[in-house]
Amino acid sequence: MKLKYIWITTGLLACITGCDDKLETYETSGGANAPTAIASSSVDSEALPGQIKLVWDAPAENAYEYLQVKYRDPWTQEEICEIASKYTTELTMDNTLARFGDYSFYFQTFNVKNQGSEVTEIKAKSGAAPITVQEKSRKEFALSASQLSTNAQEPSEGPISNLVDGNVNNFFHTRWSSPQIDLPHYIQIDFKEAHENFSVYYRTRGDDTWTTAARPSSVELQISNDGESWETLTTLSGLPTGHGDEYTSEFVMPGKSFTYFRFNVIATSSNTKYFNMAEFKFYDVEVEVYDPETAPLD
Repeated sequence: MKLKYIWITTGLLACITGCDDKLETYETSGGANAPTAIASSSVDSEALPGQIKLVWDAPAENAYEYLQVKYRDPWTQEEICEIASKYTTELTMDNTLARFGDYSFYFQTFNVKNQGSEVTEIKAKSGAAPITVQEKSRKEFALSASQLSTNAQEPSEGPISNLVDGNVNNFFHTRWSSPQIDLPHYIQIDFKEAHENFSVYYRTRGDDTWTTAARPSSVELQISNDGESWETLTTLSGLPTGHGDEYTSEFVMPGKSFTYFRFNVIATSSNTKYFNMAEFKFYDVEVEVYDPETAPLD
C-alpha cells in the first residue's frame, strides 16, 4: 500500500488501537466528539494498472481523528487494513486485479477515544495488472556466409563472410571507396525458416586501434517475410565505439514470425558514411510471459 499522509510525532501522543500492526502514534487534536462518517459521495476512485487509487474530501474540523480502510483481497482471501490520519486524503492499493471486478472498501472514522463511526462501503475497480516477460533461455543460431548479404560491400576489403568466421582479428566493412553509398547500410540475413523472439550480438573491429570512427551508433532492427517489405521493431542506440567491444541487445519480441532480418545502420560514430564490424551473432530467445489477469488462481 502507498499512503500519502502526515504523522505528527511531537507533543501530546495517543496510541490508536485498530488494524493491529498498522497502528501509528501521532499528535491528537480536537475533542472527543462522535466521529463523522465518510460520505460515499465524497470518495472517488481511479483504476490504475494493478492498483486502485481512492481519494476523498478533506474532513471538516474535528470531524474525526483518523480513519481505517479495510477490504478483503479476493485472490489471497486476506483482510487488508490501512490506517490514515485526518490529514490524509488518498490511498493507493497495490496488487489489485481487474479480473475481480468491484472491490469493496470499508471506511470507518474514529475520534481521539477510538470510538468508531458507521462504516461506509465504497466499490471500486482496478486497472489490469501489468504483464511481465522474462527470458528463460537463448540459443545461438548458426549463421552461414551464404545467408548474409549487404547493400554496401566494400570491394577492396572486409567481405561480409568475415562476420561469421569466428576470427575476431578480421572484419566486415561497408563501402568507403568511391563512389560511396549513403547510409543506411545493412547486414541482411535470409534464414529460410521462421524465427520470432531474438537477440543480436556483435563485436566491434579490433585491429584499427588508431580510431573509434565507423562504429554503428544507431541501428534499426528490421524483419520481413518476403525480403521486400520491412518492419522496424526497435532502434538501438548508445552502442560501443571502442576496439573489440562486445554488445548484446535485450531480447526483442516481434509478436510474429519472420524469415528475413536486417541490422540496418542509420548512423555511425564520427558520422562516417560506412561502418565496420568483426563478428555478428543471432540468438533465438525463449521467453516466459506471465499475465496475472489470466494466470490460474490456485
